[in-house]
Amino acid sequence: MEKEEDHAAITAAAALLREGGTVAFPTETVYGLGADARNTTAVEAVFGAKGRPSDNPLIVHIADQKALDELVEEIHPTAAALMEAFWPGPLTLVLPVRTGVLSPRVTAGLDTVGVRIPDHPVALSLLREAGCPVAAPSANRSGRPSPTLASHVMEDLNGFIDAVVDGGAAGVGLESTVVQVLPDGTVAVLRPGGITAEQLEAVAGAGAVDTAPAHAAETAASPAASAVRSPAGDSAGEDTGPAPRAPGMKYTHYAPRGWLGVVRGSSPQAVAKTAAELLQAAQRDGGITGLLLFEEHAALYPASPAACVVSLGSIHSPEEGARSLYAALRRFDEAGATYILAEACPETGLGAAIMNRLMKAAGGTVIAAR
Repeated sequence: MEKEEDHAAITAAAALLREGGTVAFPTETVYGLGADARNTTAVEAVFGAKGRPSDNPLIVHIADQKALDELVEEIHPTAAALMEAFWPGPLTLVLPVRTGVLSPRVTAGLDTVGVRIPDHPVALSLLREAGCPVAAPSANRSGRPSPTLASHVMEDLNGFIDAVVDGGAAGVGLESTVVQVLPDGTVAVLRPGGITAEQLEAVAGAGAVDTAPAHAAETAASPAASAVRSPAGDSAGEDTGPAPRAPGMKYTHYAPRGWLGVVRGSSPQAVAKTAAELLQAAQRDGGITGLLLFEEHAALYPASPAACVVSLGSIHSPEEGARSLYAALRRFDEAGATYILAEACPETGLGAAIMNRLMKAAGGTVIAAR
């Protein structure tokens, strides 16, 4: 049963949204920063608070499917089947938007809009109470790790937004999967997330899911070259290509303040050996080092391989890794880490979303283990 103080907080936050304010709120994925999607001034306040590139579209959150009728032109049968299977939940569908209904800042001037129904009681109560479609990217400064706690929101946005509704820790820990159903029924995955490609295929049919759009260009880097590459955060905003159809497709995202590289190899032993050597070299050069690893591999490293060592849990439990990834990247900031290495993981199931976020955080930098 909803507590009286929780109801009061939701009622106040909903009133702020209706009045053109900005409100951070929990979803089952990460905390979102919401504004009335019809109000251009309110939406611009979201961009301003985040420092977000203006050609990066926003996802619109609604309380139920009835709200879709006034937002979109048509719904492909495959899209309808995906809604039936995964809404409420961490799935965003990119759909043809009705002209003039939403602020053009929400769609970045495109003819489509990403829509989802979140699976979180606080989010749903807020959306129902507000009575408007709510545009809500993650509630963090653009490029930073997404917030999975209200305290993360305050670290990044305190003083820049009107309110935060604290709903405890986010569940999935990674943003929603974003898909677009093409005319032939193919489901293009624009961003991997809480709904896996395997789950999508179970609904759309064998061979109907295309994950290629989700793969960011990777920059191979030798261990020797990695130490002198530019920090990952420097690339944000440099891309001048066409506007992306979904968030997270174009710019460096999710990055800690220190330099980050992802180490890949033929075996955990090779990854650990290369990572340990690079971390030792960085430490000799005066760097404050960080290591993101999986629990099973900890014994492969020397004692105290980095100043800050964070585990994503078992490599066989990607759900655990997804929940803890963004908090782990923020821990490196708390430790003042300047040189961070992260182990790669298999890109199956939720592992695809974890690797997508790691590669974005690292600006595409891969270090090949010797």
